[in-house]
Amino acid sequence: MGAVSQSGRVRQDEVYRAGITGRRPAVPTAFPALERRARWAMSRRAHAYVAGGAGSEETVRANRAAFERHRIVPRMLRGVGERDPSVELFGRRHDHPLLLAPIGASDLVHRRADLAVAEGAAHAGVSMIVSNQAGFPMEEIAPRATAGWWSQLYWSTSDDLVDSFLQRAEAAGAGAVVVTLDTTTLGWRPRDLDLGHLPFARGLGIAQYTSDPVFSRLAQETADGPRRATPRPTPAAVRTLLEISRHHPGRFVDNLRSPLPRAAVETFLRVYSRPTLSWDDIATLRSRTRLPVVLKGVLHPDDARRALDHGVDGVLVSNHGGRQVDGSVPTLDALPGVVEAVDGRAPVLFDSGIRSGSDAARALALGASAVCLGRPWVYGLALAGAAGVAQVVRDVLAELDLTLALAGARTPADVELEPFGSAEPAVRPRG
Repeated sequence: MGAVSQSGRVRQDEVYRAGITGRRPAVPTAFPALERRARWAMSRRAHAYVAGGAGSEETVRANRAAFERHRIVPRMLRGVGERDPSVELFGRRHDHPLLLAPIGASDLVHRRADLAVAEGAAHAGVSMIVSNQAGFPMEEIAPRATAGWWSQLYWSTSDDLVDSFLQRAEAAGAGAVVVTLDTTTLGWRPRDLDLGHLPFARGLGIAQYTSDPVFSRLAQETADGPRRATPRPTPAAVRTLLEISRHHPGRFVDNLRSPLPRAAVETFLRVYSRPTLSWDDIATLRSRTRLPVVLKGVLHPDDARRALDHGVDGVLVSNHGGRQVDGSVPTLDALPGVVEAVDGRAPVLFDSGIRSGSDAARALALGASAVCLGRPWVYGLALAGAAGVAQVVRDVLAELDLTLALAGARTPADVELEPFGSAEPAVRPRG
């Protein structure tokens, strides 16, 4: 038996009681208004990086359109005064079937970046997946993530660096490692390209690297090697140098005089991800880490089956929020096939397109074990820091709870769906 939830009523009561004294929620409670307000609070570069998608952003739109094709069928008089949305993942019971998705370079959005995210997630009682492209080292984030955390891994071209990241995640207390498969190279992202802006090239989002002993050795080798031509000292180049120096560990003045900050950026861009990543690499993971392994980016049933054959502990159905392949299959359309292929042998997680508790209910009803929330928490971070993250998460959980209650469902698996325009339910209650 999991946690009994009435979080929707509790959250509503909290908001309405505060309204009596003139206090309103710190950030908007619905995604469209949240996104609009955050856009004005963020720099142009930050908003482009967070909101943008690949190519014409067809996949971003398709992810959302897929939810509209699945409608909830409320059932009456089922006596669901108490709900149980809890889920067990890798031996740990989570009160809520929601985690924070890993999003890199959050230091674009907020000075305290992933530290504030961890505090917000902890306050809301959910686990976070710490980005491999975080603005702070995992060792500094972990103590603040008291509701639990997993570690994301982008597979570097350096096996020594991969092993170092895995060892650090184990030592810092990660609950699992999430290997991201769909970014062996960056997708074509016009919003960033039109601004000529890649945060990592400016020293943002590479704290996991600059805090790593293996990477430090690689960066020192770069600094000691042949010097590259120095860019013409335009005002923009000077600003970039200042930004790199400000984000590198150590004193700003010392960094300005040192070749290491620029060498670290060059080294990162060289080793960041492995285009040749294959199933042979995945097969080595079981001997490299004791942590449960989740593969992120699975969209095809055959890939899900193969992942389990290689000893993987879970899969995450994701198209990277539409940021990698323009015209990709929407994640919600891919989810049922992956769930069927896995057939209960491992957890199936889901991200890309979740904006509300109603969205979460539909993905869970289609068989996801848990869902990962992405862009909404970034917008909450931009508007109100840790408190903004916590409120966004609590609001999504409250809406999920109320959706279950109004759908006549005690658990997410009890929610009934039907395809838009059809009278035949696509998903019936399980169990």
